[in-house]
Amino acid sequence: YVTFKRSYFTVIQAGSINFRVALDTASSDIWLVSSDCNSPACTLVPRYPLSYGSPTFGVLNSNTTVFQAQYADSTFVSGFVAKESFTLSSLTVPDQAFGIVKDSNVSLTNQISGILGLGFPRLSSIPTQSTNSTPFFARLAQEGLLEYPLFGLSLARNSSGSLTLVTGAVDSSVVTNVTNIGWNKVAQFSPFLLETNASRYLQWAIPLSGFSVNGSQFTPSPTYASVGQTHSLALFDVGAPGIYGPYQDVSRIYSLIEGSRLVDASGVWAIPCDTNVPMSFAFGSKNYTLLPTDYILGPAAGNPNLCLSWPRALPPSADGIDWQMGSAFLRTVYSIYSFGINGKEPPLIGLYSLHNETLVNSSPQDTNVILSFLSANSATIQTTLPNFLLPTPTFTTPPYTFNTSVPVTVGGIVTSGLANSTYSALFRDKTAIANTSAFPTITPAPLVTTLLVTNPAGDVSTSVSTHSIAAVTLGLPPGWSGADRQHLPSQYNKLLPAFAFIISLIALL
Repeated sequence: YVTFKRSYFTVIQAGSINFRVALDTASSDIWLVSSDCNSPACTLVPRYPLSYGSPTFGVLNSNTTVFQAQYADSTFVSGFVAKESFTLSSLTVPDQAFGIVKDSNVSLTNQISGILGLGFPRLSSIPTQSTNSTPFFARLAQEGLLEYPLFGLSLARNSSGSLTLVTGAVDSSVVTNVTNIGWNKVAQFSPFLLETNASRYLQWAIPLSGFSVNGSQFTPSPTYASVGQTHSLALFDVGAPGIYGPYQDVSRIYSLIEGSRLVDASGVWAIPCDTNVPMSFAFGSKNYTLLPTDYILGPAAGNPNLCLSWPRALPPSADGIDWQMGSAFLRTVYSIYSFGINGKEPPLIGLYSLHNETLVNSSPQDTNVILSFLSANSATIQTTLPNFLLPTPTFTTPPYTFNTSVPVTVGGIVTSGLANSTYSALFRDKTAIANTSAFPTITPAPLVTTLLVTNPAGDVSTSVSTHSIAAVTLGLPPGWSGADRQHLPSQYNKLLPAFAFIISLIALL
């Protein structure tokens, strides 16, 4: 019906070769398409050249360890597991297990060659027992390579789109008052039937405590309340373009927006383009507000007075995750993902609103601002809406995929799988920091610099300079002609000391 696509990518080095990889908080692994992948999805993007023989490449189990990953949209990648040295900004991690993709139907565009997952180890598609491996970010945390085991995401909506990833600290140019961060404990998940009999962390998911439209508040209706899942969980996923929720809640949101209607069985709603009411989601005790310019996608070409909108409704998911907060929500906050510390501190998600909540939550947005926004962003969606009302579909809820006999908690302290216990815990079992001065922050270099100069006559001149990201060659080893070369043994330098660093990424709008 209509495709909602958005990718944020960064450049990562595999050995000495640069690749664009999409950032994903809902998966854990690094994978790259390889020169052995000749499917249409692979051939148009830079591929990891297996014939090159990178000196830092490591063979695992004679390349017989299978790598497979499947996604909610029925796409997949498959191949084998190997090891390589990966560099992100100035941090190099040797012998990192990753997936070498030989077959895929994942749509890869804009020279993106794979994914960099930032999730928990339990999400990994790489078999731990046969590879003795740990996912990339979990390894940074477990080996104590960061100032603090967290990362922060700042998404900006502008003409090109941009994102700043800060690892090990929080971006102080965005978060000007750390006491205004709302902290939320991450939910644990019961084991799958074939897993050990203990709850562990799986997803960056926290309870959604409420939502509202123009001040009218609702309490979420968890899909699996009948099996003891009393929280409506929201997954924070930078790899998703929008906001998704269950039909039972999404329909209540649109019931308060006059003129809204379901326009597709896939859960898409349309609303009048001059809708001006705020929409809020509550996590913990804090509300986070979206204005129409945050949740409206754009007008339908065949019905220019009606705009497609977030959230979109989805059928029940067997993992019990009711909501998915993608970039449409994440652009309105600075989001922080604290990995947790073994035996000391649970994982937490911190949210810092980029809106003035007192102002935006209490008054409609100026309609002229909304229409100007839609015009400036050329947001028209090439579709024609049905000229009849669609009924809200009904679904059979699938069986819950986890073992309900094993209790789960939100924010439990565990003894393994998180950051190294040598870190000093800032939170312990709380959702507030007693000593905010100890919270790690970093200030990135500005991308735009404005210089004001006053001459002796008192005249003021202004100059603006933009600091661009250096161009790199993608998918090609330096000086390589493409000839086959034998693999060489891996040799590595010592790991870098713990620190915080910033990586700039790009959003493809």
